[in-house]
Amino acid sequence: MLRQLRSAPNLLTLMRLIFVPFVVVAIQQQNYTWALVIFVAAGITDGLDGLLARVLQQKTTLGQYLDPIADKLLLSTMFLMLSITHIIRWPYTILVFSRDIIILIVCTLLYATGTMKVFRPTWFGKANTAAQIISVPLALLYQINRSDWARLGKRWSLYLTVALTVVSGVHYVWRLAFDLRHAGAKEGGSAAGS
Repeated sequence: MLRQLRSAPNLLTLMRLIFVPFVVVAIQQQNYTWALVIFVAAGITDGLDGLLARVLQQKTTLGQYLDPIADKLLLSTMFLMLSITHIIRWPYTILVFSRDIIILIVCTLLYATGTMKVFRPTWFGKANTAAQIISVPLALLYQINRSDWARLGKRWSLYLTVALTVVSGVHYVWRLAFDLRHAGAKEGGSAAGS
């Protein structure tokens, strides 16, 4: 585990986790330019860790869990802080958190009971994450530059986030139900065969 932690991609992921308190302080102190710089730097480390894992052939089990945790922690913290400071309205943040919490609870229960062990990300889920990643810097940018294009960018990226949050949540539940039904049919078939 320690050897996996010392790999370059996982060190970059850890760096992204270290960025979280600094971005919180920057937003709390209304230093939105600095918050934007930190968030963009975190985004660069996110792209680099995946690239390095492929190029250096350093894909690890730890990285597979740590990378999405770091992404979710950073994005969730950003949405929470931006709502606390009244930059993003609370309904957006509550919706984003509700989807993630429901999926986390369902997956934890299925994993704990041994019903399912692998949970693949969906394209809708990835699109939802991308929309959130776009919404955060646009919201910060609007605080720095109160132009019409920044206001429209913030508004429409949040609308897109809401739409994809609902669609990806429904799709994830539907796909889990399909996978569970398929697994149940397989078990029933194998039991009948024996």
